[in-house]
Amino acid sequence: MEKEKQLLVKCRRLIEESLRWGDSSTWSNDDFEQLSEKIFDKTRVQLSISTLKRIWGKVRYENFPTTATLNALAGFVDYESWRDFRQKNEVSEPVSPFENGFEVPSPLQDGAKPKSRAVSALVVFVVILLVVLAITYISFQKKQTPVDLSKVKFEAAKVSDTLPNSVIFNYDASAFNSDSVYIQQSWDPTRREKVDGNGKQYTSIYYNPGYFIAKLVVDNKIKKECIVSIKTSGWKGIIEAKPVPIYLSEKEIKGKGFMGISDSLFHQKTGSPVFNDIWVKFANVHEYNGIDAGNFTLETTLRNSSSVEASVCRQVKVILLGTGSAIVIPFSDKGCISNLDLLTGDNYISGKNHDMSAFGCDFSQFQRIKCSVAGHHLKIYLNDKLILDTPQKITLGKIEGIRFEFEGAGEVKYVKLSTPGAGVYEEQFYRD
Repeated sequence: MEKEKQLLVKCRRLIEESLRWGDSSTWSNDDFEQLSEKIFDKTRVQLSISTLKRIWGKVRYENFPTTATLNALAGFVDYESWRDFRQKNEVSEPVSPFENGFEVPSPLQDGAKPKSRAVSALVVFVVILLVVLAITYISFQKKQTPVDLSKVKFEAAKVSDTLPNSVIFNYDASAFNSDSVYIQQSWDPTRREKVDGNGKQYTSIYYNPGYFIAKLVVDNKIKKECIVSIKTSGWKGIIEAKPVPIYLSEKEIKGKGFMGISDSLFHQKTGSPVFNDIWVKFANVHEYNGIDAGNFTLETTLRNSSSVEASVCRQVKVILLGTGSAIVIPFSDKGCISNLDLLTGDNYISGKNHDMSAFGCDFSQFQRIKCSVAGHHLKIYLNDKLILDTPQKITLGKIEGIRFEFEGAGEVKYVKLSTPGAGVYEEQFYRD
């Protein structure tokens, strides 16, 4: 078992090196969430955030990871399985005085004579070398003055209240004396941009609304964080595209009795009659005053209005954004439930290793969806039928937004977010 533990440490180190996110001791919940997604994208195995935290020592847990978990970790660093990783990565073990069943003779056996002078000279050289290295290290450490992070400047200022939105970061990382200084837009390390270590300002464009925690990264370690909240004025329709998304006007997303986008408009905007893995989102991001993230109900009526020929799986996501986490509720045609991944706020549930058939829909009809949180329990209903009841140990923090996502065309007829006896947000969509 000790050898297996050493191998797990080595595998973990290889994963850290491939991610290049810096010291894992500084990783946040968002980082483990992103790692879970990356492992799933590569191996199609869903490891929960809590499992990854146990592996990285963030949560105390005595049991060794299961074979399935080990296979996923090994697969992420390009090994066929944990067995393959074990065979190709031997770890050091105490050397036995026996080799092939026979004792290995020592240099003093069979008349061998010790070379005392040479040995003594080597010992003296090693001692002197160690003393020099120790003095050098101590001197270097004395020169290093720990940086007071409370005095490190890292602030963000938006230039407007519209989309896209340039954000000006005012920072001062000069105390670190480093040429490895980056500003990262959010939890996503691919949105990390190198900046001048002695600079004072840097601007970055945010194309999507949301609640982001930007990071000042020095020598691959997160030193400071600041909040960037990109809000919307009402509902904003956005078609995902790279490198720049496609924005929809308010007139384009308002139909007769619904908010959405038609097949024909989707085709016109994307240039493609097939919408597989092309998503449109409708977001309303702002503070929902009076809504308690630990006691609320979200109700909506919607459908994916694409034809099967245009979007094979016709997936839909209902998303509630919070300052601490998010709830992501997925739906699809009944034949595609294997592709669904649900986020409860603190736990992933994957269609790869869970039965998600209750989340399969007949999108020829509008679907009534309800999500409620109370007493640290999340409940999800589809057409008035309870399809999920699960604990939620961590709340969303503060609710900052509602988002609907469709793989292809989609329509939303109604949405209501409320806390009993407190705040209510409600909207019935219609054309003026």
